[in-house]
Amino acid sequence: MASSTYPPPPPFYRLYKDYPDNPDSAPAPPPPIEGPYMLYGASYTTDDMLPSLEEQGVRQLYPKGSSVDYKKELKSLNRELLFQMLELADVLVERPSQYARRVEDLSLIFKNMYHLLNSLRPYQARATLIHILELQIQRRKQAIEDIRKLFHCRRREEARQLLRESLSTLDGI
Repeated sequence: MASSTYPPPPPFYRLYKDYPDNPDSAPAPPPPIEGPYMLYGASYTTDDMLPSLEEQGVRQLYPKGSSVDYKKELKSLNRELLFQMLELADVLVERPSQYARRVEDLSLIFKNMYHLLNSLRPYQARATLIHILELQIQRRKQAIEDIRKLFHCRRREEARQLLRESLSTLDGI
């Protein structure tokens, strides 16, 4: 049975030979990429923005602008989706060769719904963060109230134990 050795390390490892003794001797990392770049033949960007449907080459089925009523538009698209599903079932029964157009219509509706939902993600993240912080505040207030009750009853040893437990719990958060 033949075994092969590991390949040699890349030659730039020599740049880091003095790193344990002098961390400043290593070369600085390259600056982060900003803007558009190509990776495996596809174009990407570092901008953290949701591209519009037009930029993606998809027709937008709901009104443009920042004053979109998300709830109303999602309900409307959902009703349209159900209607198109029934139309697809009808076409498959009556004219099976013409199903492709109905499938494209369904795809367009789904893409619009996904885009609407993805544009709500920042609001969802903010609401989730607010909820988590409110829970933390509530737990801490409850811990303080429990400690005050114990001190009021002059149970110092129980209070110290509760304080230790609370501190260990808060350290874990």
